[in-house]
Amino acid sequence: GVQMIPVYLFYSMFGFQRVGDLAWAAGDMRTRGFLIGATSGRTTLNGEGLQHQDGHSHLVASAIPNCIAYDPAFQYELAVVVQDGLRRMVQEQEDVYYYLTVMNENYAHPDMPQEAEAGILKGMYRFRARPKAQVQLLGSGTIFREVIAAAELLEKDFGVAADLWSVTSFSELRRDGLAADRWNAMHPQESPRVSYVEQCLKGRTGPIIAATDYIKLHADSIRAFLPARYRVLGTDGFGRSDTRAKLRHFFEVNRYWIAAHALRALAEEGSVPAERVAEALKKYGLDPEKPNPVTV
Repeated sequence: GVQMIPVYLFYSMFGFQRVGDLAWAAGDMRTRGFLIGATSGRTTLNGEGLQHQDGHSHLVASAIPNCIAYDPAFQYELAVVVQDGLRRMVQEQEDVYYYLTVMNENYAHPDMPQEAEAGILKGMYRFRARPKAQVQLLGSGTIFREVIAAAELLEKDFGVAADLWSVTSFSELRRDGLAADRWNAMHPQESPRVSYVEQCLKGRTGPIIAATDYIKLHADSIRAFLPARYRVLGTDGFGRSDTRAKLRHFFEVNRYWIAAHALRALAEEGSVPAERVAEALKKYGLDPEKPNPVTV
């Protein structure tokens, strides 16, 4: 008579990529539990090539209405999500199941910022604010660490301050935005609802840059709800067998590419001269004639 919640761990590429029909059937059967997509992302599982490196499982998960997907970067984000998932599935008896992506990298985890729990569950929270920030940097999963490093480069090398946002779930942000838009369309004479992502970023200074370990369409899914210029970096293309550092350079999602794209967005707005972008490319050894990763 004791209710159990199953937890299933697998290579993320072997989950939604190869048993996607069963994942869809699980939603139809009102299944509950946690699917843990381990060694997730296209660059965290170095050395195993395109058969193992996942860059799109979150897109597949987002198509299942009662699958709730998160891509946490730190242990406290995962803990908050699991605790709330147990509340919803056991205490509230909701017919949902979770897809959580985790990595196999070793890195230091910071303390949880104060009052971050609600944002973690809604899909994003401000990890760090800077006075007079000129750009908003978003990231998820392991690539959020590259985003943090990019902010340090921008401030040290170019005097550009950045706010940092950890995005735990682009799919939850999109669902919230679509729900707000639908409600507004059906209630034209009432005060419009504002999506959570717009609430977070409205009134913030500068363009928005997002980087993930998944194809660009993943982070691009929230574009309609953003109040500012938006540039997305992702891992479009086949996986490759190489080191993490070389993979992140190849897919153009490391700290140097993120910093260069942030400067490019600022240049497009006239906040910095275009020469600063060229300076960054040269300084960080980024080849302007490098082949597009999706074509290689």
